[in-house]
Amino acid sequence: MKITILTGAGVSAESGLGTFRDKGGVWTKYDLQEVATPQGFARDPEKVIDFYNMRRKNARGAKPNAAHFALARLQAEFRGEVELITQNVDSLHEAAGSTALHMHGAHGRARCMSCHAKWDAPLVMAVDDPCPTCGEATTRPDVVWFGETPHYLPEIATHLASADLFVAIGTSGTVYPAAGFVAEARGRGARTLEINLEPSNFADLFDDVILGPASETVPQWVDTLL
Repeated sequence: MKITILTGAGVSAESGLGTFRDKGGVWTKYDLQEVATPQGFARDPEKVIDFYNMRRKNARGAKPNAAHFALARLQAEFRGEVELITQNVDSLHEAAGSTALHMHGAHGRARCMSCHAKWDAPLVMAVDDPCPTCGEATTRPDVVWFGETPHYLPEIATHLASADLFVAIGTSGTVYPAAGFVAEARGRGARTLEINLEPSNFADLFDDVILGPASETVPQWVDTLL
């Protein structure tokens, strides 16, 4: 049996990292067009760099919660295959012991727009930071902004097509292409499960729904599988 899991901001919320589209979420406090688009970076790179410096500092003080550890245990102990895909740009899955495909990149990493090299970002980035590979001052956070193509889409498509069970945890079902994963997996014959604080925009596409805080619902669900 193969389980393909998609996680969103709701998994990390109880670790002190904010969600994005919920009431009080990140995008109610910041204009995404200014801090999370290539156009915003071109207009005011310093503002964008400062935004990700803030997020990076916040993330480095966060610790995995029970949901992260439960998913790591599932990957380690389940007799079948468990593939984890995350929309999150934090490293809490890895800190808990999981391996995950970060489709939206990671704010703990930087990359060069000239030579495309990638490296671990310093805690505080600056607009004029030189690339350690080519020396050009064309560095940016290694995150996928709105309007850019997410990472690992071919691998993700393979995991969706071959899943026996597709599970979405802590995601609003708003941002594409991730919002379409449940329909894609369902169309390939997978059973579908949503674990969320509240029903997502596509709750009707899930065969089963478990509602509640991720730190409680995810460990309980993992216990039923193991």
